[in-house]
Amino acid sequence: QLVESGGGVVQAGGSLRLSCAASGTIFKIHALGWYRQAPGKARELVASITMSGEPNYAASMGGRVTISRNDAKNAVYLQMNRLKPEDTAVYYCAAQRIWESQFDSWGQGTQVTVSA
Repeated sequence: QLVESGGGVVQAGGSLRLSCAASGTIFKIHALGWYRQAPGKARELVASITMSGEPNYAASMGGRVTISRNDAKNAVYLQMNRLKPEDTAVYYCAAQRIWESQFDSWGQGTQVTVSA
């Protein structure tokens, strides 16, 4: 189970930190990640991190996000800086289990709205 928190409304140029708490078969997870989906658009990867700590970022984020993990809390975080109105979307936490080739478990999502 993945539960996101930390979304909200922020002005352009501001920052937000999203959190995701993972429960269940944590030891069977290969990677955790964050996706987003804006109205009328496809869901897209924002960032991911493997359980060995290797991060992967979408080029479109331009270095404005940082993904991190806290294994003691079974949590993954997404720090977003210099937010833009086009970052407005529902952000989803995702998990890729070790036997899967792609992310296969999803949280309910948290809304991020960036006002101009």
